Amino acid sequence: MVGYTDSNWCGDKDDRKSTVGYIFLYGGALISWCSRKEPVVALSTCEAEYIAASLSACQGVWLSNMTNEISNVKCDSVIIKVGNMSAINLARNPIAHGRSKHIEMKFHYLREQVSCGKLKLEHCRTELQVADVLTKVVTVETFVRLRNLMCIKSLENMN
Repeated sequence: MVGYTDSNWCGDKDDRKSTVGYIFLYGGALISWCSRKEPVVALSTCEAEYIAASLSACQGVWLSNMTNEISNVKCDSVIIKVGNMSAINLARNPIAHGRSKHIEMKFHYLREQVSCGKLKLEHCRTELQVADVLTKVVTVETFVRLRNLMCIKSLENMN
């Protein structure tokens, strides 16, 4: 199981909240996706991406548990692709950082899941970040390329 997560820092011009998006693939098939506003205003891109990854972590752990319950396939850990190395480092390092003390404790769920091995975070290059279609305005070419990476077909081509 692989998840992609992204955030557009301060994307809403009215309240400065970011939009989080995540996509989960199982065996290459799209099984879950979400796009919504983050519940708090992030003070940096690192924080916005960390919050997005934390919200994705909740979905990833739930999907993993559900897969384990309904099938004979054991999903030991979920890979989540994150586009921000600072957010990955923050999740991997259990020592409280001075710059992250203000992040609400509920978002440190991500750190807990990474440290116990249920989640593995990997960096994802921008051109492969399929969650961008849920958080940013993208060109038609980028949309088609990312849609193809998610194995989604256009209904126009289904003749």
